[in-house]
Amino acid sequence: MNVRDTLLQGAVSLTPSEERIIQVLLTDYPTAGLGTATSLAKRAGVSDPTVVRLAVKLGFNGFPDFQQRLLADVEARLHSPLLMMEAKRPDIGSDSEQGAAIAYMKSVAGTLHKALTSTPLITYERAARLIMDTKGRVVLLGGRFSRHVAGLLASYLSQFRPGVYHVETLSAQQLDVLVDLGKRDLLVVFDYRRYQVDVITFAEQAAARRVRILLFTDPWLSPISEFSEITLVSPIEVNSPYDTMAPPVAQIEAVVAQILALGDKRTRSRIEELETIRSKVSVPLEKEKTTAGNNGSQSRTRQRYGLREIEGDKDV
Repeated sequence: MNVRDTLLQGAVSLTPSEERIIQVLLTDYPTAGLGTATSLAKRAGVSDPTVVRLAVKLGFNGFPDFQQRLLADVEARLHSPLLMMEAKRPDIGSDSEQGAAIAYMKSVAGTLHKALTSTPLITYERAARLIMDTKGRVVLLGGRFSRHVAGLLASYLSQFRPGVYHVETLSAQQLDVLVDLGKRDLLVVFDYRRYQVDVITFAEQAAARRVRILLFTDPWLSPISEFSEITLVSPIEVNSPYDTMAPPVAQIEAVVAQILALGDKRTRSRIEELETIRSKVSVPLEKEKTTAGNNGSQSRTRQRYGLREIEGDKDV
């Protein structure tokens, strides 16, 4: 468990003075805990011994131990793939029986298992209802890699409800989307370490416009968690310099499963309409069947539907 979770869990009984220290630490996390015990005590309006007693009560061996754990959390959040390249180089030596690829997949499987206990069931239910009950637009946004996960969820949601919009890249034109958002809308945002400033800024501005926010993030928690209505946490650390997006993908599919479990008639009706539209669009392609002796018609069919014939092969 990281230090922020320890501060949030409320597993120990706190005095009013200790509660003030916790509030200061969480308000300015992690900076407030990186100074001296005296500086923290001054900010919270308590005595130095009170700070030390709180650290021990929370399970640390004094304030220095608390700071070491806090620094370890900060380091874990800020590690880049370059810094972790040597520390997490896969073992593919002569003694290895499985190779780097299988070892990596097993590592991902372990992380997926941890994801089962990272977010309670009620959070998935709340997320599903928030998405489907939103009267306005549902806007999805992610970072450098997580934007692809956002796009996948957007593809699912567009089958279930209208008004789904995926912000693929935060260009000046895409930022203008904010002007049309308000309290009837929902921002679904994906933000994992190393947290992107532009994604955080977009979410901050959306929150200022009273847009409701559903956040997907990691155990270290994106700064967006401070003003998100619902937060789904997923472990992403594996035996690789790069974090895995497999658990976030599993989470969005779990949300989709939860939406389908709601049994909303509007969702079923929309999917049926989509299937009807798609079947009608495919009619001309079915009617324009080709034969071996009808090469001209076959060529026109391929051109009409943008299909490319590979030379020497009739497959498309």
